[in-house]
Amino acid sequence: MKADHDKVCRLLKTARGQIDGILKMIEEDRYCVDISNQVSSTEAILKKVNREILKSHMKCCVKDAFEQGNEDKKIDELIDIIEKMSK
Repeated sequence: MKADHDKVCRLLKTARGQIDGILKMIEEDRYCVDISNQVSSTEAILKKVNREILKSHMKCCVKDAFEQGNEDKKIDELIDIIEKMSK
């Protein structure tokens, strides 16, 4: 993976902490809207992580594939990812 490891790890650790917090909120029977807000916040972090990874993938792996004339496989991979993200 060519993405900024420190940035991705920091974001994922933040998301993990938020998930632990969400579990605690559920165990404490906290207000549903507060829990939902935390879930949305965690989803936003995970989306940011995914964007960072995909951005790096396009700048490195996809770029290299185009330079080597092997772009079809990488394009198909990106199409599959976009389709999964839009579901």
